[in-house]
Amino acid sequence: MATDLHSLFRIPGPTQADLDSFHNDGYIAYPNVFSDQAREALIEEIEGLDQVRDFVQQLGNHSDDPKPYFIRPWNDRGPYADQLIDDPFIASLLRATIGDDYHYCHSALNIAPRGIGPLRHHQDHHHWKHANPVNLAERDKYYVQILYYLNGFTLGDRNLKVIPGSHRVAPTDDATPDRMLAGEFDDEAGRPLKEKRLELPPGSMVYINARIFHGVEPKPADSPQPYRIFNIDIFKEAGPPHRYTQEIPSEWIARANPARRKLFLREAYSEGCWA
Repeated sequence: MATDLHSLFRIPGPTQADLDSFHNDGYIAYPNVFSDQAREALIEEIEGLDQVRDFVQQLGNHSDDPKPYFIRPWNDRGPYADQLIDDPFIASLLRATIGDDYHYCHSALNIAPRGIGPLRHHQDHHHWKHANPVNLAERDKYYVQILYYLNGFTLGDRNLKVIPGSHRVAPTDDATPDRMLAGEFDDEAGRPLKEKRLELPPGSMVYINARIFHGVEPKPADSPQPYRIFNIDIFKEAGPPHRYTQEIPSEWIARANPARRKLFLREAYSEGCWA
């Protein structure tokens, strides 16, 4: 499976300002970073999936109690979505931020329709949330989420929000988002911790250290955008599995070149694997 594009993106790799943003703020925002062809092809692939098409067609029947479309892991990928796994821009970004020794973890696909509620500030670095020896040993390794917003979002309409610098605060029970935003952890972070609300056009991407606190605002019932498309790929520094490290489909392994195979050959998460 392959596309006719060398890269799906407009730029070849991160700038020094991008790298500084990742390490200092915990994320990089890339507005309109997809090429027009790639953005349109990815949307067409996703909207052409049988389950997504059925979900979109039924939206009007559930307006009083809207539910998102969500699947994890998202394995039913067309050629453009498949290329996201090791596109030259993505590989360059991963190597520049966390080094050469990383694995593919898992992915998800989400369609958020009108009327969906908010997602509170949270962290997704699961080794920070458990205290057994495996998690303590792996706690400082990188866990990177690449968030793709193919049809974008505006402020107050299912937009992403982050607390830049919150990845610098140790993961204790006391380090809650509310206390961070109240200024109680500014000294530890080495900066004022303030919420930042993002607004991104179609074809955008956000690259985050999963230790950073982030959340999502509601999607109004009267949003001019019927639904926001969101897909995500997660990569982890080499080591034990994270909470959702997926089994790689056999057909992915069969067609993988050596570089991609290296991303896939790791242990998947299962109950008890950390013991």
